[in-house]
Amino acid sequence: MDFVHDSLADGKSIRILTVIDTFSREAVLLECGRSMTGKHVANALEKLSHGHEMASFINVDNGSEFISKALDDWAHWKGVKLDFSRPAKPTDNPFIESFNGRFRDECLNQTVFEDLDDARDKIEQWRREYNEERPHGSLGNRTPQEFLREFDLNRAEQMRV
Repeated sequence: MDFVHDSLADGKSIRILTVIDTFSREAVLLECGRSMTGKHVANALEKLSHGHEMASFINVDNGSEFISKALDDWAHWKGVKLDFSRPAKPTDNPFIESFNGRFRDECLNQTVFEDLDDARDKIEQWRREYNEERPHGSLGNRTPQEFLREFDLNRAEQMRV
């Protein structure tokens, strides 16, 4: 989990909370807002947890949103360990750094956002394409969704044996 910064057409800045599943490479959440606090992050993860199985740990850096009491309380309540990277060591979380670079190159640098709603719509459209249409070499040229479906089918088959 990390943040990416960009701006709207009028120059106002926006922040995007990026959350990926390192197992499936799925972009599970791209939450866009003008500013984000630890409470915003905790609320976004709580909404995500209602329809998505939560990981046992989440890699984060030492940003103020991630070291906040609100996020710490949420993680404790959910039984999720926050795994903090060492200060100034982005290589501690290479999956999110790689994802953020791709997200910037393919979406943010290619798109003009008229307003916050437009940014949310276009970013969500890119997220869906990333998860559902684009094959990933690290997943045997399957999309994250295909990879997860096959994993779930294999797990169900093993449980029947």
